[in-house]
Amino acid sequence: MPILASIVPILGAVALWLVTGSVLSLWLAALGPLIAAATVLDGARGARRERRRAEARARTARARVAREIGERHADERARRWARHPDVAAFLARDTEIWRPVPGRGQVLVVGAGTDRSAVRVAGGGDDPESADLRGRAARLDHAPVVVPSDSGLAIVGRPVVAGAVARAVVIQLCMALPPGELRIVGPLRGDNAWAERLPHRSAATGTALCLVGPGEAVPVGAQIVIVRAEATPPPACGSLLTVVSPGRALIDTGGDVREIAVEALGLGQAATLADELAARAARVLGAADTAATVALGPLLSDAPTSAPGRLRAVIGAEAGDAFVIDLVTDGPHAVVAGVTGAGKSELLVTWVVALCATHSTSEVSFLLADFKGGTAFDALADLPHVTGVITDLDGAGARRAIESLRAEVRWREAELSRSGARDILDPRVDLPRLVIVVDEFAALLGEHPELHAVFTDVAARGRALGMHLVLGTQRPSGVVRESLLANCPLRISLRVTDPLDSRAIVGSDDAASLPGGPDGRGLALVRSAGDPTPRRVRIALSAREDVEAVARGTGGPRPRRPWLPELPARIDVEDLIGVAGRPRETMLIGLADEPDQQRQHPVGVRVHERGLLVVGGGGSGKTTALRTLVAQAPGDVQWVSSMAEQGWDAVAGLAVRVPPPGSLVVLDDLDALASALAPEYARELIERLERLVRGAGSAGIFVAVSAQRLVGAVARLGDLLPRRLVLAAASRAEHIAAGGEPSHYEPGSPPGRGRIDGRAVQVATSSAPAPLRPVPTGPWYPCQPLTGAVLRRSPVARAALAEWTRRGASVLSLDEYAGASEWATGRPVVVAGDAEEWQRHWRALTTMRSDHDFVVESSFAAELRMLTGERALPPYCEPGAPRAWLLRAGGAPERVVLPTDAGLRRS
Repeated sequence: MPILASIVPILGAVALWLVTGSVLSLWLAALGPLIAAATVLDGARGARRERRRAEARARTARARVAREIGERHADERARRWARHPDVAAFLARDTEIWRPVPGRGQVLVVGAGTDRSAVRVAGGGDDPESADLRGRAARLDHAPVVVPSDSGLAIVGRPVVAGAVARAVVIQLCMALPPGELRIVGPLRGDNAWAERLPHRSAATGTALCLVGPGEAVPVGAQIVIVRAEATPPPACGSLLTVVSPGRALIDTGGDVREIAVEALGLGQAATLADELAARAARVLGAADTAATVALGPLLSDAPTSAPGRLRAVIGAEAGDAFVIDLVTDGPHAVVAGVTGAGKSELLVTWVVALCATHSTSEVSFLLADFKGGTAFDALADLPHVTGVITDLDGAGARRAIESLRAEVRWREAELSRSGARDILDPRVDLPRLVIVVDEFAALLGEHPELHAVFTDVAARGRALGMHLVLGTQRPSGVVRESLLANCPLRISLRVTDPLDSRAIVGSDDAASLPGGPDGRGLALVRSAGDPTPRRVRIALSAREDVEAVARGTGGPRPRRPWLPELPARIDVEDLIGVAGRPRETMLIGLADEPDQQRQHPVGVRVHERGLLVVGGGGSGKTTALRTLVAQAPGDVQWVSSMAEQGWDAVAGLAVRVPPPGSLVVLDDLDALASALAPEYARELIERLERLVRGAGSAGIFVAVSAQRLVGAVARLGDLLPRRLVLAAASRAEHIAAGGEPSHYEPGSPPGRGRIDGRAVQVATSSAPAPLRPVPTGPWYPCQPLTGAVLRRSPVARAALAEWTRRGASVLSLDEYAGASEWATGRPVVVAGDAEEWQRHWRALTTMRSDHDFVVESSFAAELRMLTGERALPPYCEPGAPRAWLLRAGGAPERVVLPTDAGLRRS
């Protein structure tokens, strides 16, 4: 209850009654309680409305958080099942069987249930909905429930169901660990006899696993114990799994009991899976003769020396002997296939190191590309032969790839033509061969299918031009088209999972039968055009010492770079001037990228080109580009402010006096300036600028304009400027509206990145100071003996009259001025009235505007022409600001600032 607001009207009514003696004034005392009651009711109504709004916002927020929780739980659940799969997950992705994953064999997946989630939700209130949301976030449903494998597991329940669950746990563990890392010990009696088929039963080394039936003793030395008990589990088991029904059980680990869904296998299913694991183990053992790791270092000492027209390299061992392939005679292009973990990247690295060890930079150079975002080629970046290492490409990077590779083809064709040769084997040609190595070629084509045509063209013409492709991929079938595959006779396949991929590369299913796991890593089948059958090779592994030794021992000049790095995100204009110099009457803008010409060079504008339009969104670097030009201006600089009044004055001054030759006129944010002006002022501003731009060539000046959007008259003015720099825009539609090509739109471009004349450019930065803000204009005071003022009855007018009076002026109304035969002299006299009053005193108006100072407040813009007879637009005044127009004895209007108190003062 607002007590003070209730008392004040009562006190006022009493005071009024004491002064006037009127009893009616005492009725005003009732206003206090009424106002207080109305205030309370209004506050309660506002509180209810705000509460409803808050509840709606809370519901929306909870729904959004719930969706986010669901998405994060799904990701977390997928990661956990990928790390700890059960039998069904292993069968869905058989490449996971025996794949080395840290910690996978140290736990047993006993089922799926609710577990703690890594997701946490903070905030919200104490309401039940928020508390439930926080609780749901901390729980992850259908997550793999694991127990430590070395603590032992006891399974209790009806014999048939409990035995099926035990078989699933055993198969899951045997799929996680291969023979040699896991072995089965102890007798296998009764329902456990099926485990005799598992290859782990005959393994001599590894963690000891035992399967114990009801009433049987745990073998000595067993490290993982799985017991099917009838009642009390043995002391060796730290986890108790009680099977309640098929698919449902209770797991007790250290006193923590949870309900879970379990997996079960019948005897026939378990026996079938055991046989499949035995067959897989047999394939691994069949390759034991080539299972030893081969180091590249010792092989390089016996590597073949380089020869003209050959690219021979030792990449591994075949039956204990060094295996050599020649990319020229066996190629000229190669395809390397292999699943993740098969050793594909190691093969590519070994091949590059081996070629660099036996060839100089004048004989071969490399362009390396890894499109899976990996770091396999990072160790090779310092080799003198390597001209560049490329990782993931975005849309702009793909275009640069296309243009750079095509430019390399054109350059090599021109070099052959200049030498009068038909191919690179001609002794008159002195060109190093270029080997383009691409890892994850399928990922590249999946993101940028347009690159396939470029690689197909390089493959078709590469033999004569000395360009060679080595393409690595996981899935060649359906990805590498026949037109490209036909020009790649050298085929290397490590382990693949699909027989179709194996047949596409080596012509048989053998690559799909290569073993997985550590022993199968680096085992490959190699087939060239002259080989009737694939050859089984163990790929050598290179070490850091091998790369360093090759880098130290390499001779020859630094090879030419066919692929230039991307434009830097920042470059200083002084650095550009240091590289290119400063041509006469040229202002540099930035560094242009021309991958089709395989060059990057400074780009600028000349004064005689008249003008430049810079278009871009907020923060794209428009002002930076203008400041870079200002730092290099050959003459005077006129910076037109985007503030309405100062911008209008500057353009008006340019219309009266054209800058001297060599001057630079800069208009930053022209669209903001035009939109800030009234429509008639905006039209006049654009027309004056159009006349300035049209005459810029003959006047020898340069006009630089920036805008965020090209709309209306601003677009018409932009069409008059011969050069255009298109910077980053907020959307593709705005980029196209600014005059950019749709294919050149690059979301997320750094500030200053744009296009000029179709070329990508990074705008240079400058240390030139920012343009000075205009000095605020002081308030105007009457100084003539007689001044007329057209003012509204407003706080601004009253403040101005009060300030003029304080400064010594006498203020008269029009009636007082018309009725007085004379007035006091020695101090300025201001005759004030509104527009209607001045129109009634027409004679005074005529005398005042012709012979004296005449001030018209800017709020009378519509009446200015009638009051003064002025036809041209007066100087622009910001709406609502204390502004006025001053006409000195019938002269042209000038903008002045009316004095105000401190609370209203504006400059």
